Amino acid sequence: MATDLKIKESLPDLTDRIVRTYVEVSTINHLGHCPLPSYDKIIAATEDLKEILYPGYRRRSRLHAGNVVYHVGDLVDGLHDTLSQEIARAICHGAGKTRTCNPEQKDEFEKRGQAIAFEFLNRLPAIREVLATDVQAAYDGDPACKSTDEVIFCYPGLEAVTVYRLAHELHVLGVPLVPRMMTEWAHGRTGIDIHPGATIGRYFFIDHGTGVVIGETCEIGQCVKLYQGVTLGALSFSTDAEGKLVRGQRRHPTIEDRVVIYANATLLGGHTVIGHDAVIGSNTWITQPVAPNTTVALEKPRLRMRGGEKDEFRAEPE
Repeated sequence: MATDLKIKESLPDLTDRIVRTYVEVSTINHLGHCPLPSYDKIIAATEDLKEILYPGYRRRSRLHAGNVVYHVGDLVDGLHDTLSQEIARAICHGAGKTRTCNPEQKDEFEKRGQAIAFEFLNRLPAIREVLATDVQAAYDGDPACKSTDEVIFCYPGLEAVTVYRLAHELHVLGVPLVPRMMTEWAHGRTGIDIHPGATIGRYFFIDHGTGVVIGETCEIGQCVKLYQGVTLGALSFSTDAEGKLVRGQRRHPTIEDRVVIYANATLLGGHTVIGHDAVIGSNTWITQPVAPNTTVALEKPRLRMRGGEKDEFRAEPE
């Protein structure tokens, strides 16, 4: 292909115009001396964490009592190094030190990063215990499932919940930015959007999963089951005197123990509490509390049947 020299000669001017926007539109570039957390390293660490949580199911096979200690120990050592650095960078950014950071501040952020990374890794045994209940909930709740191995290999709901449970612990430990990076990566892979700030109890199962949204201030009890398309969202957003959003308020529903929510139901608002053992039917829109042991469903629709001698309207059969 012949090179158009006139076009090539114009590229330096184009470059200058692009770079000028880095000053004019500075909110979407980061050119300071304090680096942000690395997206690639966070995702690689998440994959390593899943290797620890589900040994033998992921990248490394043929693990046994003779080599699993070495394998896990190598992963834990590498994860502590990686997470220490990335958490320190996130804390630095969260403290507003996006441009410059003096040596004393840098040392303090790095110490905090190491301590938080160690505390987070110490929580992995407890996370595994809870995830075992999530795997069992999926197996118990889906008659199409043949084994818990199938759940671990194949179920996007477990994938999203696994990453959520990891990210939630980092959120609880006060790590900014990183937990959201993790859950949004899982969102892209599974179509399931769980904010790391949500609180979710044991034996949690998302069946099918695509389109599920669980907001930041949701509280979900134990033995809860959601189907695809369920939204646990906010009804409205409070604003201050300047019209800016007020953050940190409770704005998402509470779901008590043993609730089942069927496909495409929408539950909104911080005052919406779904009582224990309730069943929420498909396509419902709920913005008020529901008492325990209640079933909520839309009235059965009329179906229009085309064909034959004339159109016919029928109610759904009982």
